[in-house]
Amino acid sequence: MAHVLDNPVWNALITGNKGLSEGVEGVQYFASDVSPFVGFETLSLQALGLLHDLVPAKRMLGVVSPTALVFPGQWQVVQQMHALQMVQETATGDAVGEQQLVPLGPEHVPAMLALTKSTNPGPFASNTIAFGHYAGIFDGNELVSMAGQRLHPEPYAEISAVCTHPDYLARGYARQLLQYQAQRIRAAAGIPFLHVKADNTGAIKLYQSLGFRTRKEMSIYIIRKAPAATQPEGQ
Repeated sequence: MAHVLDNPVWNALITGNKGLSEGVEGVQYFASDVSPFVGFETLSLQALGLLHDLVPAKRMLGVVSPTALVFPGQWQVVQQMHALQMVQETATGDAVGEQQLVPLGPEHVPAMLALTKSTNPGPFASNTIAFGHYAGIFDGNELVSMAGQRLHPEPYAEISAVCTHPDYLARGYARQLLQYQAQRIRAAAGIPFLHVKADNTGAIKLYQSLGFRTRKEMSIYIIRKAPAATQPEGQ
């Protein structure tokens, strides 16, 4: 039987993130203002064709897979990323740090969008906060670091949007926020995991120091419908 994290998006959409799911039987996805990710019960040409009929022409979609994929011609691969899926095997105790962690709500969305735009931790849209549990560190009125949760394929919960403004790096903010999120997940009887780009060696070392271990290499594809072929003149 496949591990729940081999198909994390689908399993999140039918369990912990079910309240945010859209789509039809076998193909589920988040609203475009929440997340680009789409999940398939079984990834097949039929399922990809069904998705093609469901979504708007210009919508960007994210597909996460433990194996390399080849998409049919009706889809255009905009970007392919290699990532490590890491699971925290052992708890590391309470969050350590002197900074006050502020729960982030709808009123903080403009600041969250500005921070993610300058740091690019991954997809973050106007209603990504619907995933919940975001916390941040402020310098005065400026949000300078944050982290939250995203996919919840029970019993796992993904730590996501871990980012710090470039002017505030090397102060331990990300470590404190990661420990806080991991502690919160474990307090809810969950198991923390995350995805990180395979070439982000600095982040990987930080995660390893907090007890995260690589479970599997994953491929992440950003796709959209292929542009319709231009019709010859006179047709």
